[in-house]
Amino acid sequence: MKTRALHLIAILGLLLAGSLQAQESTLAPTPPMGWNSWNKFACNVSEDMIKSMADAMVKSGMKDAGYQYVNIDDCWQVSRDAAGNIVADPQRFPHGMKAVGDYIHSLGLKFGVYSDAGSKTCAGRPGGLGHEYQDAIQYAAWGVDYLKYDWCSTTTQDAKAAYANMRAALDAAGRPIVLSICEWGKAKPWLWEEVGGNLWRTTGDIQDRWQGKKEWSPGDCCSYGMLDILDLQVGLESYAGPGHWNDPDMLEVGNGGMTDTEYRSHFSLWAILAAPLIAGNDLRSMRPATHNILTNKEVIAVNQDPLGREGTRVAKNGDLEVWAKQLKDGSRAVVLLNRSASEQNITVAWEDLGYPDHLSAAVRDLWQHKDLGKFTGKFSASVASHAVVMVAAKP
Repeated sequence: MKTRALHLIAILGLLLAGSLQAQESTLAPTPPMGWNSWNKFACNVSEDMIKSMADAMVKSGMKDAGYQYVNIDDCWQVSRDAAGNIVADPQRFPHGMKAVGDYIHSLGLKFGVYSDAGSKTCAGRPGGLGHEYQDAIQYAAWGVDYLKYDWCSTTTQDAKAAYANMRAALDAAGRPIVLSICEWGKAKPWLWEEVGGNLWRTTGDIQDRWQGKKEWSPGDCCSYGMLDILDLQVGLESYAGPGHWNDPDMLEVGNGGMTDTEYRSHFSLWAILAAPLIAGNDLRSMRPATHNILTNKEVIAVNQDPLGREGTRVAKNGDLEVWAKQLKDGSRAVVLLNRSASEQNITVAWEDLGYPDHLSAAVRDLWQHKDLGKFTGKFSASVASHAVVMVAAKP
């Protein structure tokens, strides 16, 4: 009898694990694509601004390029009512959050909100601690499709247990909601397969600069330049896949702190990392260069490849690097990255891509949208300072 009971428990465990994996894959089969308010607007969010951003996502062609989520970050909430229900700012969101979600859905887009596992959010608004199931029911009633869950004001909480509790609350609410774990990588959330997060931050916050780490405060974490975050992704690739993605934080493309060349590098690297592509600029006033970066469908296709492999750094020689990603059709996407201050020649050897040295492969430049011809054994290109050359190599 005891053996039979143990077998039943094992079977139930397998079924539960299978159910979690199926749900993850259904919710985020490829890295989520969308827009978030924080990087550009911080606490300056409102109903009118969010609606206009949703409109711009459609009119700009970003929706057609694959962007889906319109996510409101911190500062939409101001209090809890007598029953403990979370209350949206009545001045900034006069028609309530459901009305905002309904408008976003009417455009064929998806609706995201923000909360925090602690007693307060990072901006000091009411957090979710002790209200997880109540909040999840509220989010489901509003039509929320995506929850970014932060890690401020958490004191002695256990991170894994806190996020597992929120995942369980979302599941119990009966609406499929993507869970974005924003724990900053402090407790290694990529190891929490059983928690059921769909993406998890691997580092502190990104800042709109090429490189340079800055401390937030003693005992806290830090903010990073784009390349600092890139370096911290090395070795994490095995934890990513359909339904569960490493998240090196949101895109800064178009926010003004880097050059267009650097933004193109940023977007190319996030694409090859199979990172969530969550834009953070003002979509209503994009310059053509910003628009062209964010809507490059050939680069986006690398990010959204259904095989779900995260790219890896396959070669490094000082400031010269080669990153590569296997695609479902057997081809490889390749980024030649020049971190140095001068133009350099960079070579990728076929053997670094898992191809035999004698192989002939067709190479296409994904930014020039141009076939470059067939190459045997290797491919070389001149790469400008702080730039990339991004190609696809197909045998």
